[in-house]
Amino acid sequence: MRTPLIAATLGLFLLADLAQAQTVVATSNIIVRAFGRSIDFTSDTTTSIRDAKVVREARDDAASYVASQGDIRGAQLEAAFNTLRERVPQARSASDQDLAEAILAL
Repeated sequence: MRTPLIAATLGLFLLADLAQAQTVVATSNIIVRAFGRSIDFTSDTTTSIRDAKVVREARDDAASYVASQGDIRGAQLEAAFNTLRERVPQARSASDQDLAEAILAL
């Protein structure tokens, strides 16, 4: 009698963890897509940003920045932030976290 109750409880915990993980992933995807759309305002600007060598080379630094919640800031990422803020008016008011996530999404 006790074994099915334990199994049911563990199953509910597993389902709750899966639901929470999916919610976190979905939320982060929504945020990244929304910011991506905000800097994706014309094809010319988007193409130039995607083609910008300094932004492309900052992907690893951006991943480290996002994973460390802002504790790790590489030189390439700082250069990419400066480039984005110079070229994209919407990026000037964006947080560093938003810009790092946008670099990863490009």
